[in-house]
Amino acid sequence: MVPFFAAHLVKLLAYTLRVKYEGLEPIQELVRADRRFILAFWHRRLVMMPLAYPFKRKGRGVAILASDSRDGERSTATWKWFGIHSVRGTATDDGAKALVRMIRAVKDGWDFGITPDGPKGPLQELKPGVIALAKRTGAAIVPVCVAFDRAWHLKTWDRMPIPMPFASCTVRFGEPLEVPPKAHESEWNHEVEDVLNGLEAWAERMSHA
Repeated sequence: MVPFFAAHLVKLLAYTLRVKYEGLEPIQELVRADRRFILAFWHRRLVMMPLAYPFKRKGRGVAILASDSRDGERSTATWKWFGIHSVRGTATDDGAKALVRMIRAVKDGWDFGITPDGPKGPLQELKPGVIALAKRTGAAIVPVCVAFDRAWHLKTWDRMPIPMPFASCTVRFGEPLEVPPKAHESEWNHEVEDVLNGLEAWAERMSHA
């Protein structure tokens, strides 16, 4: 029952928000071209991230990585209410196995959502995974951030913001990043991290405007 109530509470809250999108057209082009992409966003922006996937795919949608633990089971049950598919595996315990499962999901037609600093940080530091997934699948990396003009902050390691009812919400996409198959992962790690931190700085400015 907990996933049911959690999901519907988030849906109810999202229904009250005034939502607008920025930078959506390049992502729509990927969808029209039937290209797969990887949504990359910091963990603290997770709660309203379903708003960042307003796209319609034939037979597939977006998938995420969920651990094989009991918490992962709850997470899977919660995100299922948003039409989000879960790939089970724990990046921190067995990164290679988790990466294989993510690659298989993208090649099977799923877009993929990743929190590269999750699930426990360090805050806003890119961990391995997102670049490797892009290199091995040819999927573009799409940086994204969801910002609110009014929000509460949880007492978690990342101070996750929860929008207040009827807040203004802006979903901003960065330009899609195409990672070459032979790219140096360390260089691209810095590139993606810088873009995501730029989006986070923008979101913080919006919340204090």
